Amino acid sequence: MPDQPRRPRTLNDARSEAEAAFKKVTTKVAEAPPKRNAIPGVKEQVTLRIDQDVLDHFRSSGPGWQDRINDALRKATGK
Repeated sequence: MPDQPRRPRTLNDARSEAEAAFKKVTTKVAEAPPKRNAIPGVKEQVTLRIDQDVLDHFRSSGPGWQDRINDALRKATGK
């Protein structure tokens, strides 16, 4: 039995297929992962822009300047 010729796709066929595919991937919104609680005493690496003169002040007293900046910020926040 010879293969039946395919019928040409119509605009309605393509539209309904596209709508079904779109609906399948957009019906459920992914939930954001739960926010982790901060562990006391664990430091997080960040990028921070500080004026050069302030950075020079903390670096001039030698190693540990990042800890001194952290202490100054902690004092400024009242913690």
